[in-house]
Formats: sequence, C-alpha cells, structure tokens
Amino acid sequence: MLQHSRRSFLKQAAASGIAATFAISGTRSSGRVLGANDRVRIAVAGINGRGQAHITAYGEMRDVEIAYLVDPDSRLFASRSAEVQRLAGNTPQCVQDFRRVLDDQTLDAVSIVTPNHWHALLAIWACQAGKDVHVEKPCSHSIAEGRKLVEAARKYDRIVQHGTQRRSDPKFIRLTTDIRNGKFGKLLLAYVYTYRPRESIGIRSPQEPPKELDFHLWTGPAPTHPFRTNLVHYDWHWMWDFGNGEIGNLGTHQLDVARWAMPSDAAPKSVLSLGGRFGYEDQGQTPNTQLTVFDCGEVKLICEQRGLVTRDAVRVTVDFHTTDGLVREGKFFPKGQHEGEPIDGAPAGGFADLGRPHFRNFIDCIRSRRREDLNGEILEGHRSALLAHLGNISYRLGDEVPFDARTQAFGDDKRAYESFEDMKQHLADAASLTLTDTKCRLGRLLHFDAQTERFVGDPDADQLLTRPYRTPFVLPERV
Repeated sequence: MLQHSRRSFLKQAAASGIAATFAISGTRSSGRVLGANDRVRIAVAGINGRGQAHITAYGEMRDVEIAYLVDPDSRLFASRSAEVQRLAGNTPQCVQDFRRVLDDQTLDAVSIVTPNHWHALLAIWACQAGKDVHVEKPCSHSIAEGRKLVEAARKYDRIVQHGTQRRSDPKFIRLTTDIRNGKFGKLLLAYVYTYRPRESIGIRSPQEPPKELDFHLWTGPAPTHPFRTNLVHYDWHWMWDFGNGEIGNLGTHQLDVARWAMPSDAAPKSVLSLGGRFGYEDQGQTPNTQLTVFDCGEVKLICEQRGLVTRDAVRVTVDFHTTDGLVREGKFFPKGQHEGEPIDGAPAGGFADLGRPHFRNFIDCIRSRRREDLNGEILEGHRSALLAHLGNISYRLGDEVPFDARTQAFGDDKRAYESFEDMKQHLADAASLTLTDTKCRLGRLLHFDAQTERFVGDPDADQLLTRPYRTPFVLPERV
C-alpha cells in the first residue's frame, strides 16, 4: 500500500508542479537480482563538485549505466548529462527530488554526494527502497544518524559503502596492515594532520535563490535558512546545520586511516577538542584551527587541523608513533635516527586517487552480494565518522577562555601540550594574533561508551548525538 501511495502522490505532485513532501519509512526491499550480462543501473545524487568524480568513474565502466542524475540545482543538468553521454553514450534522466527515483524497480543503486546533512537520510531511504548505496564521507551528520544507517543496511541486506577511498588503495591496505600487525613496533600514537588553506567565506546578505534551484529540497532536514551565495554550493561545510567542519571533511579520511591501523578493539574512551575560527570574521561557524585528543585505550589519537596555512604548506596525512620509531609519509624512522628508511610500496602522503578502485569495488560487491568484500563497509565508515562527531561535540560544549591562560586540560599527556603550544605559535605567525588578547574555545572533556554510543554521565553531550529535523525530512525512529 505504501509503494502505491507514494507513486500516486508523486504523479499528483508532478502534475501539479509541487514537490513531494513526506519522508519514506519502512518500504519493502525491492532490489532485483542481476544476471551476468546485466548492467548495474545507478543514480548519482549530488552532481556539483565531488559528484563529477562519481560520474566519471561510473561512466567509464562498461557494466554500469548512469540512469539518473539528481540535484536540487537544475542548472547543472545540461553539462553533467552531456558528460554522461560523452563517457557512456546514454542520456540519463535528470530530476531534482531524490524520492522520484526510488520507485524505479530497475534501478539497482544510488551514489550519494550531497551536502553532509543529507547523507544518512538519503542512504536510509535508498536501503528501504531496496537500493544499494555508495555514500560519501562522512556518512552521517550525527552519531545517531550513522547508527541508523548501519541498522538500515543490515535490515534490508543492502551493500552500503563509505566514500573513504583509501580503503581500496593497495598502498594504504598494506601500510595499515603492517602497522596493525606490529611490523614497526607497537603503535602508541596516531597523529592526524589536516593542513589546507581555508579562506574567509565573507558576509553575504540573504537573497532570493535562483529559480533553477529548489532551495527547499536543498535545505531538506536542516532548519530553515535564507539563501546566501556563501552557503550554496560549497561553503555549507563551515555551517553546523549542514556540515561538520574540516575534521568532518578532510579529517574523516585521515581519522579512518588512523583507526584502520589501530588494533581491532581500539575504541574512543574520551575526547577533548579546542580551537576557534581565527584570522578573519565571516559567517562561518566551524573552527578553522582545531586540536582534538582521543583516548583509545592503549593507543592515543590526535587530530590537528589548520586552515590558516599557505598553499605550499598543505599537509594531509597521518604519522604513526610506535615503540620502535616513527612511520611518516612512506618512510620509517627508527628511534633516535633522523634519516628515514623508505617503506616499499607505502603511500608517500595522505592522498589517494579519485577513487576509481573504490567505485569498482562497490559495483563488484553489488554483483556478488558479498558485503564482507566491501573495502569501505558502512560499519567501518560509521566508526570513523563517529570520531569526527565526537571532536565537534566536545568543541561545541566548550567555553571561551583566554589563550594564554595555563590549562591543565590534557592531564599528563605531554604530547598534547606540545601540540597546543605549537598551535599557538602557528596562530601568532599565520594570523599575527596577540595571544594575550585572544580567546579560544576549550571543549569539554567527554567520556564515551563505544558499545552504547552514548556519553558517560553527560546529558548535554547526549543531546548532540542527534539533531532536530525539519518536517517532513525526519530520521525514522525505526528503519
């Protein structure tokens, strides 16, 4: 009955020119069985920036058909459709509302490249409609969303892959395996660097959205905001209602690599984050400079991000400190030695290619139905995205404190204090900050139960495990 009702509603909506306005909940799995010669029919949802890499990867695969392009901004349709035609020879259907593709029983999968606040909800709807899913990082906008997505993938027996493409890179596979297995000594600390220039997004006045953009759909589950040109299409990353800051952007990739190299039972026990948005005043909300410290039991994890760096100072990678030395950018530095020994076949930094092997792995697993062969299975994706969310929750619950005030926030963690001092020096150099006149946000030390995915004795933090949803784009209580 629900399937019939949705089809009827969509026909009425199309006839009247109004958008569909209800959430999909509890639909029956409808995924078809693929024959050896069938092409995997896929919809790409979100076709502006990273979405173009999805179009290219699938368009180059002879056993895949890009059947739909989905985006609230119809200005993109002509150029992206032409690209599909150039690569694959077919013309996809272009629609603004994602829900319009879910009743197509011949559609096998969706590839989600929307802003973060849409990731989990679209993925859950797709699972409920019997579609397999590739969802870009972070797979969720909150911890509760990520857990619901894992539940949906299991309940509807869907192939759901997280867009952490290093998981399909042989160099990263080998390096993380060797570190986890103790080849370079016992892992003590994984240190994540995300240094990338992030300029001011300025201050823009509200205005009417372009007529080709369905801004109601773009906003989706987030609270209503006025349209501004520094919100759509990219700078939503730095707004809490839509993005997760740099730690949830580049940081998610590197946190995933760090966690991948840890013992399988390593899990966050506590988190503390501090930082701020320095160097300019704009409408961005997330920190452009942030230091986050995790206690994962026998292994420590530190994530340091800097946006006030020059373009020749980009550094996006993970250092691994072990009992025997340091693994850094493709080399192993034995303790006490300043010359590194090249590691055969190791990645020289933190970047991977555009992810073609990762997309190929996704398609192959759609065909085999072997979830265990996914290189970025959604449970692993959720656990890595969760780390970014933890850092942001600590930060958002913090207080503004003088930068030069002596802090005991890091307890006896000498490395964390060194990183904090280094961050202060960086801000003095990069932003010419006088630290005696500047405050930073010192986050709350939070203790976390990784089994229940709730905080220990902190109801304020538990409130930030989820977020309010704008009707009708509501996360279902039961998937």
